[in-house]
Amino acid sequence: MRASIATAFAAFAVFQASALAAEAGPVSHFTLPNGLEAVVIEDHRAPVVVQMVWYKAGSADEQRGRSGIAHYLEHLMFKGTDTMAAGELSKTVAANGGSDNAFTSYDYTAYFQRIAADRLPLVMKMEADRMRHLKISPDDWQTERDVILAERAQRTDSDPGALFGEQSRAAQFLNSPYGTPVIGWRQEMEQLTRDDALAWYRRFYAPNNAVLVVAGDVTPDEVKTLATDYYGPLAPSDDIPPRLRPQEPPQLAARRLTFTDDRVAQPYLSRSYLATERNPGDQKKAATLTLLAEILGGNPQTSVLSRKLVFDKGDAIYASAFYDGMSIDKTTFSIALMPAQDVSLPEAETALDAALSEFLTEGIDPAQFERIRTQIRAAQIYQQDDAQGLAQQYGEALASGFSIADVQSWPDVLMSVTADDVMAAAREVLTPADSVTGYIERPKDAPPPAPDAPVSLPATQEVTQ
Repeated sequence: MRASIATAFAAFAVFQASALAAEAGPVSHFTLPNGLEAVVIEDHRAPVVVQMVWYKAGSADEQRGRSGIAHYLEHLMFKGTDTMAAGELSKTVAANGGSDNAFTSYDYTAYFQRIAADRLPLVMKMEADRMRHLKISPDDWQTERDVILAERAQRTDSDPGALFGEQSRAAQFLNSPYGTPVIGWRQEMEQLTRDDALAWYRRFYAPNNAVLVVAGDVTPDEVKTLATDYYGPLAPSDDIPPRLRPQEPPQLAARRLTFTDDRVAQPYLSRSYLATERNPGDQKKAATLTLLAEILGGNPQTSVLSRKLVFDKGDAIYASAFYDGMSIDKTTFSIALMPAQDVSLPEAETALDAALSEFLTEGIDPAQFERIRTQIRAAQIYQQDDAQGLAQQYGEALASGFSIADVQSWPDVLMSVTADDVMAAAREVLTPADSVTGYIERPKDAPPPAPDAPVSLPATQEVTQ
C-alpha cells in the first residue's frame, strides 16, 4: 500500500510540474558570422532577462605550472575597458536593479547578468565590450592576485573538508588536469602575472570560442538583432587550440589516503571511482550512472545506502552518492559516509563494502526504481520553469561540446534506462581497482572539537566564483 501511495504521489507531482511549466517558451539557436553561438530561451511571464556568456576555457585547459589562471582572469574581467571604468559593469547593473556574477569550472568560465528586459541592450553592450577590449592596469593585476589568494585562504585553506577534497581528487586524477583545483595551487597562484592573464585572455576570449545564452522576456529576432549589433563586429580568433588534455592512464590498484586535521568536527570517509563522462550523441551510460547515484544515495531516507547503513544497521548517520557526467574527459562516481558515534572509519568502510556487495547481489527494488524514475522526470519538468536554470543548462552543455539536440533529448535518454542497465553500470563502475578511498579525521591526541564547530562533507563538484 505504501509503495502504491508513493507512486501515485510521484505521478501527481509529474502532472503538477507539467501544469506549472506549461508556459515555458521555445528555444532558438543561431550562430553569427564571427562564430559566436547563441541560444534564446523565451519566457514571457515576467519582464526580466538573463544574459550569460560562456567561454570554452576552464582550469583544465591551463598550462601545467600556471594553475588558477582561468579563475584569476575571471576576476580581472571586471576591471574595465577603454570605454568602461573598473567595476563600472557591476555598478551599472546594480543601479538598474539587476545582479551579476561569474564563475569558473574545469571546462568553462561564465559571466551573467539578470536585469529588466528593457535593459538587455545595456548589459549586452558592456559584455561585448569586455569580450575583446579588456584593460588590465599594472596595479589591478597585483591587487586581484591578492584577492584570489585571500579567497583560497578563506574557502580552502581554512576548511579541512576542502583540503581533503583537493587531496582526494589529486589522488584520483594522476595525469588529467581535473586533479588540479580550479582555484589553483597556492604556490603557483603566487607566481601569476599580468602577462599570464593577458595571454590567457587573448588565447581564449573570442566570439568563436563563446556561447551566448539569453533567457527571459525576449524574442529570437530581438536577440539576434542586438547580438549582431554588439557582438557581431568583434573579430574572431584564428588560433584557438583544440581541447586535447592529458588523459588518465589505466588505474591498476585501489588508492587510499588519510587526512588528519585538528579542525575536523566529524570524521567521514569518501570514495570515488573513475567513471565515464556524458558524451555528445551518446548519453546512455551517463544517464544510467545518474540513476545509479539516485538509487544508491540520492535520498537521505529511501536510498539504498541510507536504508542499509543509517536505518537498518545504524553504522552511519549520513550516506550519499553523486555523479555529474557533464564533463569533457573522464569524471568520477562518488560516495560519502559519516559513521555513527563509536563506529570507527575502518568499521564504517567494512559496512559500506558489505552494503554495496548486497546491492550488487540483490539488485534494484522495482517499486523504488519506478519511484526514482518518476521523481527524476518531475525534476526535469520543473527545470523548464526556471529561465536562469535553463540558461545554465544550455550554456554548460554547449560550452562542453554538446548540441541543442543533446540537451533536449537528455530527459528521454534518462527515461530509457532500465533496471538491468543500472545494475550493469553498477558492476562496471564499482570496481575497487578504479577507486580512491579517503578518511578525514582528527588526530588521535587532539582535544575535542568545539561544540559549534561546523561539520563539512566532500564537495560534489568544484566551481569557483
